[in-house]
Amino acid sequence: MQLLVSVRSAAEIEPALTGGADIIDAKEPDRGSLGAVSAQTLAEILECLPSNRTFSVALGDVAIEADVVAAIGSLILPSRPAPTFLKLGLAGVRSPELAGRLLRTAVKVAAGRGSAPRIVAVAYGDAGRAEALSPEVICRLAHQAGAAGILLDTYVKDGRGLLRWVDPYRLAELITGARRAGMLTAVAGSLDLDDVKSVTRAAPDVFGVRGAACEGGRAGQVSTTRVRELRLRLGPAPSCETRDQAADPAPAKRAKSVKTNG
Repeated sequence: MQLLVSVRSAAEIEPALTGGADIIDAKEPDRGSLGAVSAQTLAEILECLPSNRTFSVALGDVAIEADVVAAIGSLILPSRPAPTFLKLGLAGVRSPELAGRLLRTAVKVAAGRGSAPRIVAVAYGDAGRAEALSPEVICRLAHQAGAAGILLDTYVKDGRGLLRWVDPYRLAELITGARRAGMLTAVAGSLDLDDVKSVTRAAPDVFGVRGAACEGGRAGQVSTTRVRELRLRLGPAPSCETRDQAADPAPAKRAKSVKTNG
């Protein structure tokens, strides 16, 4: 399982990587669950991040297609050998038709970028508090739209983690369904060391944290010691080959299908 650590500045990259993070995620916690960093901060993070490290960017929640186009179109993303993922939430969107259209627009706009970023749809375990569609519906719509992955997260950061809203059995079902559809699977949402065992049983590709990796909570600073504790609890870091396959499971699945069929 890969460990994703959200950073709010370039200064937090080194302790995250030294502690054993596999994926660096750019996010500003003061702006909510999917708060986007400023353009300057994003540029500084990308300048300091090794190009062979998988990278993800939180772009916030979108409700109209113009917001999707603006959020993705305004990004300055260099081409990198490692994958780049863009995380989009759909808080406030209760219509499956609109949600599907927003995700299809995101995939289309991202495909037109030279850096080829991949879309990850965010499904909220506390969907009622986000006035959003259920994780099951978001997973289905993400697959239909051609999104690369699904992230199960929480909308309100009040200390009640993902497992408070999604029990381990339901979590396993969601992850299994998304994986069968060829999507990357990730979990986050105020997860900590005590949640590792339950989440590991569901076997997502990615375990994401912010607060658990910081001294002083999600508004604090990333700590090498805390990241290392998480990495040890999750088990050995995946090999480069395994990490690359987990970051882009759909091509591997297609390749296996081709081999089987011929």
